[in-house]
Amino acid sequence: MVLSRRRIEPSTRLSWIILLLAIPVAGSVIYLLVGETRFGRERIARHGRIIDALARPEVHANADPGTCAIGSLDSTSLRIARLAELVSNSGPVLGNEIELFSDTDLILRGLEADIKAAQEHCHLEFFIWLDDAAGVKIGEALIEATTRGVQCRVLVDAVGSKAFLKSNLCQKMRAGGVTIVDALPANAVRALFSRIDLRNHRKIVVIDRELAWTGSQNMAQANFAPKPKFAPWVDCAVRLQGPAAKELHLLFVEDWYLDTDESLIELLMTPVPVRPNGVAAQAFGTGPNFQNMAATQGLQSFIHEAKVQLVITTPYFVPDNATVVNLATAARRGVDVHLVVPARNDSYLVGLASRSSYGTLLESGVQIHEFKGGLLHAKTITLDSDIGLVSSANLDRRSLFLNFEAGLYVYDQNFTSQLRFLQQSYIDASELVNPATWNKRSTKTRLAENAAGLLSPLL
Repeated sequence: MVLSRRRIEPSTRLSWIILLLAIPVAGSVIYLLVGETRFGRERIARHGRIIDALARPEVHANADPGTCAIGSLDSTSLRIARLAELVSNSGPVLGNEIELFSDTDLILRGLEADIKAAQEHCHLEFFIWLDDAAGVKIGEALIEATTRGVQCRVLVDAVGSKAFLKSNLCQKMRAGGVTIVDALPANAVRALFSRIDLRNHRKIVVIDRELAWTGSQNMAQANFAPKPKFAPWVDCAVRLQGPAAKELHLLFVEDWYLDTDESLIELLMTPVPVRPNGVAAQAFGTGPNFQNMAATQGLQSFIHEAKVQLVITTPYFVPDNATVVNLATAARRGVDVHLVVPARNDSYLVGLASRSSYGTLLESGVQIHEFKGGLLHAKTITLDSDIGLVSSANLDRRSLFLNFEAGLYVYDQNFTSQLRFLQQSYIDASELVNPATWNKRSTKTRLAENAAGLLSPLL
């Protein structure tokens, strides 16, 4: 089965073979459960219907000549934008006002204010929703909005938000008129027909068509109650007004249809006006049901296009071989490459696997910074001083190949400078990994890291 699979990395294939040889019985069970990217025939058919229904220019913001940004981008941005459009079906659009937020309290406060000002609909999609102070405050704001006639729909991942779906808060929100749906339900029966660890990891909010939020922020306080010893969670999000909000809305509409069979396409038919002095931006979505190579292709294009500097922040760094090789190559050709990761990871195995890649990167000149101020959860990239990326996707195999992810490319130097300033604050709160010291770590530590590295394609 492993050898016959198509579209699988050789390293992933080898990891499965090692696992099956080491523990044949248990390994076979694990492979049957999570080895194949099985999405389920019914879901594939449903997704095909929504994709066909969305295959019309009027639902996309870039179909309007007044918003299409292709003609206004420089050559580097144009190459990245064209690839992003090919792999995620959303083109770059002009006229977006974009604000960068780096504080969880401010993100939640801004989101609450936007919900309170909503007039037509509030559509929220999160991987994790906790019934903590943050979840309660936003939940109450949504209940209040429904009393004003606002349609409030919430889509949360069935696994990431499992506790919330059973909570009193969820019941209260539903009783108050908020429609709450669990995305990709997981149970023993479904495991027979589809892979249950394919998760919806997106964080998207769309309000009244024209306003949207996206980034790394879950619906949770920074102290993140399930794992307080790693707190605070340090997140990053963008608030945007303009045509790019329509493309994020399209992703919500797709996901909502996938789990409810309810079409909201009519909400996409109204054009979203450009904002005066707005900037070019491009929303993107990736997932296991289609174009599941889009995330890694977008990442590789960023690395290849870097000429002066490339800065990446991610909480989970378990890269594919292409990413390691291309980052090392970029550093060797003179690009100032920085990788910022948490010093303490909430997953011990992922932390070990992450460090198994350090040697190659450090030898090539990549500067690795381990963040000391909590669990750095922001997923960002800046390319030279020209393009900034804020997304929900980690730099691990799960985000690159399995999860549903979303994010935003911003083709603007001012925004990129702001994002780079934020990244520098993470670097300033980090410890630079010294190559000489790194090479002196114990044999036991090396063995543990390398062993975890062998399994990294499966993490």
